[in-house]
Amino acid sequence: MTATPEVDAGANSKDVATILNPATGEVAGTVRWTDPADVARIATGLRQAQREWEARGAAGRAKVLARYAVWLGDHREEIESLLIEETGKSATDAAQEVPLLLMILSYYVRTMEKALAPDSRPAALPFLSIKKITVHYRPRALVGIIAPWNYPVANALMDAIGALAAGCSVLLKPSERTPLTAEVLMRGWIDSGAPEVLALAQGAREVSEAVIDSSDFIQFTGSSATGAKVMERAARRLTPVSLELGGKDPMLVLDDADVELAAHAAVWGAFFNAGQTCVSVERVYVMEQVYEQFVDAVVRDVRKLKMGAGEGNAFGALIDESQVAVTEKHVADALAKGAKVLTGGKRPSGPGTFYEPTVLVDVDHSMACMTDETFGPTLPIMKVSSVAEAVRLANDSQYGLSAAVFSRNLERANDVALQLDCGGVNVNDVISNLMCTTAPMGGWKTSGIGARFGGPEGLRKYCRIETVVAPRTNVGAGGNYYNNSPKALKRMNTMMTKLALIRPKRIAK
Repeated sequence: MTATPEVDAGANSKDVATILNPATGEVAGTVRWTDPADVARIATGLRQAQREWEARGAAGRAKVLARYAVWLGDHREEIESLLIEETGKSATDAAQEVPLLLMILSYYVRTMEKALAPDSRPAALPFLSIKKITVHYRPRALVGIIAPWNYPVANALMDAIGALAAGCSVLLKPSERTPLTAEVLMRGWIDSGAPEVLALAQGAREVSEAVIDSSDFIQFTGSSATGAKVMERAARRLTPVSLELGGKDPMLVLDDADVELAAHAAVWGAFFNAGQTCVSVERVYVMEQVYEQFVDAVVRDVRKLKMGAGEGNAFGALIDESQVAVTEKHVADALAKGAKVLTGGKRPSGPGTFYEPTVLVDVDHSMACMTDETFGPTLPIMKVSSVAEAVRLANDSQYGLSAAVFSRNLERANDVALQLDCGGVNVNDVISNLMCTTAPMGGWKTSGIGARFGGPEGLRKYCRIETVVAPRTNVGAGGNYYNNSPKALKRMNTMMTKLALIRPKRIAK
């Protein structure tokens, strides 16, 4: 069963597609694709509306976003019900998305006016104090957002919220695998009385390309390979991008860790949303002193998990057959190279794109399960002899999204965290950095470019920076214009050199 839209072979881009529930194969709903040729027209309308939206100022936009937050809270049950039908999620997994959005909305509603206020800067040299230096954050007219399928509600709006708060219009392209919930989110924007600065473009590659070609900034979330293609396309018009891409997040369990806590965290971090989370725990390095105890606790916890869509289950289906195939491939590769399955390791009988929660041991970096993003319900665990070995192996990856370190000694854990090459590290926890709305979230290496959301950075990324230098007084204005005499040049050079070296000389002492 698949969530991929079914479109007749001869159909054009305006056809209505049927979306199936991956857990049952039943119809979840239908969607009408956007004609790629219409995207430019939609973008023009959004740009026109953006002028008035920017003119409202941060305080005016905050009121609109606050009303939208109330609407999302009031319609949470409807959104989550459709989310389960569209993705095959468990109720537990589906329940995480709207609250995350409400956290982000609440944070920006409270802070956006200050974050976007003009920033006064001091003069670099005393004689420049006659100038007033102000940095302004001016929104880009149109932000294109290409969202993924694993969190169709949260991943779409967590980016849109920042762009809208900054004063931009937003053209949202949901994944063609999960287009239905985006329609509800769009309805809510309209019903809450918001202006027409948010629009949808439904479709696949051609629509994505049209969105890139029509936007002034692109936020893309997805695989590293596709992210490279997005960046290449955007480069044709020198359109800036922010990319949150793949991950292979490591978890390090030190010899002084709370093993029970670490085991619980590893199981939840690996199997939440069936492992289809960019910051899920995809590999674990455990010091040999606590390895056996940790593995036993993990296996015990995993065997208690109940798999299925809707209520009463720990996690649901994979999004479609292609994602099941990746998981099966990684497990088979590991077994062929000497790994062992302690629990799971196969697809259950019955309907739906499910895969059993799988714990792998005797793994190493020759195996895809330790080096390639699985995005499925697997938990490979590797024994290490030292912290240095754990850090080396954790950094031996093309990815650098986030990581976790477990130790009872917080100073030791923080020291290890700063040795890891990634955008965020959780100490004695997993995935929690996503909830830290005051801090930016982003990846290193092939896991992305730029911060995604969080903190003032989550707003300012959508702005162009404009510096205005204005006189505080007319005294001294024009004094150096074309004053190129040898005497004047010598005097200026002497003064500039002395002034510029005052602070370095003090520090050097």
